[in-house]
Amino acid sequence: MISKTLRNQSAYSKRERYQQWAAGIILAAGGLLISIPFIWMILSAFKTESEVMQIPPTLWPNQFTLENFVNLFENMNFALYLKNTLIIVLCSFIGLFLNAMAGYGFAKFQFKGRDKLFYLVLATMMIPGQVTMIPVYLILNEMHLTNTMVGIVLPGLVGAFSIFLFRQFMSTIPDELLEAARLDGASEFRVFMQIVLPICRPILAVQGILTFIAGWNSFLWPLIIANDESLYTLSVALSLLKGQYGGNFALQMAGSTFMVVPIIVIFMFFQKYIIESYTISGMK
Repeated sequence: MISKTLRNQSAYSKRERYQQWAAGIILAAGGLLISIPFIWMILSAFKTESEVMQIPPTLWPNQFTLENFVNLFENMNFALYLKNTLIIVLCSFIGLFLNAMAGYGFAKFQFKGRDKLFYLVLATMMIPGQVTMIPVYLILNEMHLTNTMVGIVLPGLVGAFSIFLFRQFMSTIPDELLEAARLDGASEFRVFMQIVLPICRPILAVQGILTFIAGWNSFLWPLIIANDESLYTLSVALSLLKGQYGGNFALQMAGSTFMVVPIIVIFMFFQKYIIESYTISGMK
């Protein structure tokens, strides 16, 4: 009877391994199939214009060249657009810190009208951003902030969704831990910086990725608020590239690669913290 049970367990484990292998092969094949256009885009950025237009197309460049990237920075002024985009991203991370502080206030402080104010913040999530663009533009115009970097950055500093996520995560932090730090003489700012933020690393990683993507891909608002081309971002420059060099596909692939690759790198860097976030959520 025992030997029969062992045989059944062995057969079950073998079948389970085969199923895992089959699932892994199917997922790998599907991932490779989906990645082909992305891989072709990156490799095409290192091809000459004639090779990109070649029929039948080639996947691997016959001769690697950096001419397209050099052309972007010398003739398309991508260095200036990159600087503007990085300024927006850095200011967005300042906004991320402000969102974390707001979430901490809603989660751990008792004050009059706290819940009503939080519901009001949540209500703003139901309003599409396109609806508020005209009022925000008019307000900034009255403040003489149109066509300025401050006007581009200011409306995106804080967001209801980010405040909501921080508030929900910080609500799970034990109050006894914070009280112990206060009894030891720590100020509220020190409690927030040295205790709350380290505990919130998983949610900070998730919000950091979302913040970086939003800042790096900022397109519509800079296009609306800025009349001066010196304030344009990389996304706007990529749109201009498509209009001015519509027939130069190698140059467009280089611009698209320059836009996409940093997002992939940031995601790979923060991936372990995202997995940690899911692990903590599962334990709770």
